[in-house]
This record gives sequence, structure tokens and C-alpha cells, in this order.
Amino acid sequence: MIALKRVTKTYGRTKVLHDVSFRIDPHEFVCVTGPSGAGKTTLLLLLIGAEHVTSGSIEVDGVDLRAVPPPVLQLYRRRIGMVFQDGKLLGNRTVAENIAFPLEVCGAPDAVIRKRVPELLKLVGLTGHTNAFPRELSAGEKARTAIARAIAHKPMILLADEPTGNIDPKQSREILELFREINREGTTVVLATHDTTLVDVLQTRVIRLEAGKVTRDSRGGYEHPKAHAHMPQSKEEKHDIFDEGGGHEADTAVKRKIRVTAIHS
Repeated sequence: MIALKRVTKTYGRTKVLHDVSFRIDPHEFVCVTGPSGAGKTTLLLLLIGAEHVTSGSIEVDGVDLRAVPPPVLQLYRRRIGMVFQDGKLLGNRTVAENIAFPLEVCGAPDAVIRKRVPELLKLVGLTGHTNAFPRELSAGEKARTAIARAIAHKPMILLADEPTGNIDPKQSREILELFREINREGTTVVLATHDTTLVDVLQTRVIRLEAGKVTRDSRGGYEHPKAHAHMPQSKEEKHDIFDEGGGHEADTAVKRKIRVTAIHS
């Protein structure tokens, strides 16, 4: 479970997020919407631990991210997938090599990488682009490569920042189906977007930010929530993201630290 409790984030005198509170349970699909400058990207950076809250707290499975030591934060990030707005693909690596990169960082065995990369290429429809470089890809192909890379290590939580921002409607629908499939497989998906069509098709939970504040938290389309669609309070569940199980053998030493952190936080 991800829980934000009165989170405020400022940069200098600028308050980007103000008193934000909500909870995301395992396996949810959540769209974070709002105009440019509303704080969507900052929110995702806080969730991945790339930025720290100014006040308030973000807890994952009851562990306050502010109290997580750097080695543990490193493994936490390995268990989260992130699709950046600009893709952040490595220009000197092929599509297959970009997808394999997070597995290499995690210390996955070569045999695992050789099996996993073709699976992902097939999933995102890029089997014919295995040896292509990012400069040779369309915007939609780059977006699909970035998604494949983000889920290569089978993350428990997937964060995506405007993944359909630079692609046409047909490619947007293809990306939407990818996210749906990833969510059906059990991954929690948090999608920051201003793509009204995408949100209207999904009809899932929508958290709207305006001027850094939550102005809506309900199911429905981009502009029109469903009647009586306020989110019910369910029992608290865990993502088990700080547990020792899962991941690759190279993470073993850090897993032990994660377990200790989770117990004593």
C-alpha cells in the first residue's frame, strides 16, 4: 500500500504540492490528471524516491521513505518501474539492449536476460526492431521501448509520466492496452496524463491535481466522475515491496537490510 499523508513539496518559494493525502492499494490502476504545472511529475518523483517531501510523509507498506537508507532505497527503486515523459532511452544502445539494461543493473543472469528480452519485444510489438537504435524509431515505438524497459524486472508498481504525450491516437490506444495488460498481471499502475481520451476509455480511479492540491478522487472519465463513485475504504494490503522474496540473487544482501528497515520503522 502507498499512503501519502499531508504531503507538501516546495522548491524555493514555490509550493508545487500542498497538503496532498491519498492511498493506493496493490493492483490498482490510478490516473493522476490535471493541467500542466499541477504537480503530476513531482508526485511521481516523490513516489520513486528521486525527490523528498518538504513536509508530510509517503509510506510504502508502512515504511516511511524518508527513513529508508540509501542501499535500501536503491532496491526499492529496482522494484518500481518508471516510464519517463521523454523516454530517457540510451541512444547508443539498441532496442533490445535498452530493454535489457535494468536487468543487467539488477545483476540478472545472462540466461534470464536472453529469455526475458524476446518476451518483452513480443509483448510491445517490437520484435522487428530488436537491433534498431532510438534515433530510428517513431515516437510510439520509443514509448513502447520505454514501457518494455520499465517492466523488464517485473516491478510491483509501475509509474508513467505522460507516456502518450507525443504520439497519435492509434498509438495511444495501443499503449493503453499495454498498461491494461500490465495491470491485469497484478502490477499497480499510476499513470500521470492529460490525455482526456485515454482517461475516458479507462473509466478507472482518477486523482486530479490543481495548483498542487487534490481536487478530485473518484472513478470515471477525465471530466466526468461516475455517480456515487467516491473510493471505498478497503482493508489495508501490502505490495510486499520491502520483503526479502522476489528479485535477483544479486540483491540478497540489500534484501536483508530491507527486512530490518521494514520491521523497525
